[in-house]
Amino acid sequence: QVQLVESGGGLVQPGGSLRLSCKTSGSSLNSYAINWFRQVPGKEREFVAGNRQKGGATYYADSVKNRFTISRDSAKNTMYLQMNSLKPEDTAVYYCHEDFSFGEKWGRGTQVTVSS
Repeated sequence: QVQLVESGGGLVQPGGSLRLSCKTSGSSLNSYAINWFRQVPGKEREFVAGNRQKGGATYYADSVKNRFTISRDSAKNTMYLQMNSLKPEDTAVYYCHEDFSFGEKWGRGTQVTVSS
């Protein structure tokens, strides 16, 4: 059973940085893509960043371009989201997501709060 577990969320001041991690338990050999989403209460979950296994293309929401960086360490079965220059509007629960040949998996989420 493949599971995704996020870590690294917390409280940070505006302008600060955080790095989120998401470890996949079980094999990631059939992973097609990794993604990060976020959600605030009362709003739909929104796409933040994605990376395709084949070719390595990355994609970002306009709101996080040039501030966030998605990456993966295949040897550790772990994906990351480096978040710099954080803004209060980045406050949300962040979810990792992975596309596999057999379907998709979601993490349970980690809270990120940007506030002074």
